[in-house]
Amino acid sequence: MEFTDTHTHIYDEAFNGEEDQAITRAMESGVTKMVFPDIDSSSRDRMFALAGRFAGTVFPCLGLHPTSVDSGWKAEIGKMEQYLDRHVYAIGETGMDCYWSKEFVKEQMDALEYQIRLAHDKDLPLIIHSREATGLIFDVLERCRPMETRGVLHAFSGSIETFRRMQKYGKWYVGIGGVVTYRKASVAETVKDIPMEYILLETDSPYLAPVPKRGTRNESAYIPYIAGKLAEIKGTSQDEVAETTTENARQLFNI
Repeated sequence: MEFTDTHTHIYDEAFNGEEDQAITRAMESGVTKMVFPDIDSSSRDRMFALAGRFAGTVFPCLGLHPTSVDSGWKAEIGKMEQYLDRHVYAIGETGMDCYWSKEFVKEQMDALEYQIRLAHDKDLPLIIHSREATGLIFDVLERCRPMETRGVLHAFSGSIETFRRMQKYGKWYVGIGGVVTYRKASVAETVKDIPMEYILLETDSPYLAPVPKRGTRNESAYIPYIAGKLAEIKGTSQDEVAETTTENARQLFNI
């Protein structure tokens, strides 16, 4: 079986000094490709350094995370755009987050719109983070009509109605991670109604480790636990989950 982790932050400081080993463990677990979403200028060089060492396995993206957006977001975007001459595979991690703070909601909306338009101009998919901000994200998508978008709703925790509504804007996948293995996780019910051709696997490492690793530092090597739970929910085999989600990732990210 070969898996793709479509959202992992192995360049995060939580892996300081152990990045290469974490990537090697993932590969030994069958995770042959890993997509690295960008956060901001504080960690971008570490991300690209790892991508350089593991070319063909690690696929870097460019974006400004919503929790890194403040009144100076345009300067951060400028720093990001200095890397646009490099080969990147998506714009993101972008989106909106009203859980941690609502101080810069307008700025988050403007930064998201900017990145949606950038992705359209560069013909790249989007990686969207949404936390307590679904309605606002739809407002921004409406601003960007009639351009068609494509991408993934990372760490999907929305309703089946949200998934269906997203398809009005282009082809949108959902990223399913460790939360699906948690007892009483609502996404475990929602994913029953989402066709497999719209599902991607992700860890969001170092966060949200799946059962039986919950409470520890997450890493890409744990993707098989997520795939196993998804196979159980969908009434299929782990082989089928691996094959379908890896093909979905190939199509979206061109990897």
